[in-house]
Amino acid sequence: KEHDFENINSLKDFKKNISINDYDTLKPYIDKIVHGEQNVLWNEPIVWFAKSSGTTSDKSKFIPISPSCLRETHYKSGQDVLSLYFKNKPHSQITSGKCLAIGGSHQINQLSAESSFGDLSAVLMQNMPLIGQIMRAPELSIALMDEWEAKLEAITNSVIYENITYMAGVPTWCLVLLKKILEKTGAASIKEVWPNLELYIHGGVSFTPYRHQFEELILDPQFNFTETYNASEGFFAAQDEFGEEGMLLFLNHGIYYEFMPLSEIGSAQPITLSLKEVELGVNYALIISTNAGLWRYQVGDTIQFTSLSPYRIKVSGRVKSFINAFGEEVIVDNSDNAIKEACEKTGAKVSDYTAAPVYMTQDGNGAHEWIIEFAHLPVSKASFMEIVDLELQKINSDYEAKRHKDIALRMPIIHQMPIGGFSQWLKSKGKLGGQHKVPRLNNDRKILEDVLHFMAQEYK
Repeated sequence: KEHDFENINSLKDFKKNISINDYDTLKPYIDKIVHGEQNVLWNEPIVWFAKSSGTTSDKSKFIPISPSCLRETHYKSGQDVLSLYFKNKPHSQITSGKCLAIGGSHQINQLSAESSFGDLSAVLMQNMPLIGQIMRAPELSIALMDEWEAKLEAITNSVIYENITYMAGVPTWCLVLLKKILEKTGAASIKEVWPNLELYIHGGVSFTPYRHQFEELILDPQFNFTETYNASEGFFAAQDEFGEEGMLLFLNHGIYYEFMPLSEIGSAQPITLSLKEVELGVNYALIISTNAGLWRYQVGDTIQFTSLSPYRIKVSGRVKSFINAFGEEVIVDNSDNAIKEACEKTGAKVSDYTAAPVYMTQDGNGAHEWIIEFAHLPVSKASFMEIVDLELQKINSDYEAKRHKDIALRMPIIHQMPIGGFSQWLKSKGKLGGQHKVPRLNNDRKILEDVLHFMAQEYK
């Protein structure tokens, strides 16, 4: 009623009547639903919410999940991920065993007498059809445990003797689990524990820095990896061709897409593009309208199209996850690839990292300051950083220009986080496990200073 939906008869009307939203602008409506009011944003009963939050903020988002959203977006997309895999691997045997699903670390909780919430993975598991429950491990009572370290121990003990044929989850926590399983069993590789394991479905963060570590743990040259792009707000895309960059954009799953050029962010009336107007290799902020009532909602991710027939995308970063303090416009895609190249050239293994700017002062020019956790570092950290710096200059001409003769940016500063340090930092924030991730790039120093303070206190 407030936006005169009954008189929207064209895309032009739609854009005119409804401005671009984020969680804060939709929050007054969502709060009404949380407290039991219905038919506020969507015409189905909303009794489930996916809880999502920032890494350092106590503020939580409660993303509404409608019956259509569960059925037509999340579950349908999950089925399509497997269908796309079978298209590429028609003789696959993954359905002969179980999927090891590393989900969120929160139980289902009551918001009110009428509604419940949890991590998206917990909500999906709780509502999953019986066939899905039978095909996954660990059992629901373990999957929904709240305390991550106890949960990790319980998962390890419960799945060692299962016939695991594929696995899914955020790379960071899957690596932690796989290492624990090898430690517990004494096996030389994960394939010794699960001989029929053939697929890892990953998403949530760039897989570039992690792929080599998985390959070393699994030790199977025929093993398959497939990428997905799903979030609390919806399931957007999945890899449809091995060897092809990008994921197939899901266009029939209850979501309408718009694409905002980054130059429009912050505009009073930002221009958005439809699919027929997008170009290859350009960064866009993703805007969605969903079958749970998120109208023209800015997800916060930036994407690039890698193909226009069919429409394939890759996630290039976050709208707020970049460094552009000096006009260098470094995005996560840049930093992930620079880290990958430095690892390949030195033999190093990076577990996690975060970076932020050092601002110019009267006494000196600016820099980027990095905190990197290495699983293995065979060279000095300064040597590793030199390669990262050179790779960033190759990838990003704006960064290269700012680094030229140290005019705007001097050599990056690097701190080495002790092994397991980022996990301990997340734990100190109550964000250990599940879907929580270390923010890669930040255009202010808030997170970096928080991590540095943590390191000073914990690793004196």
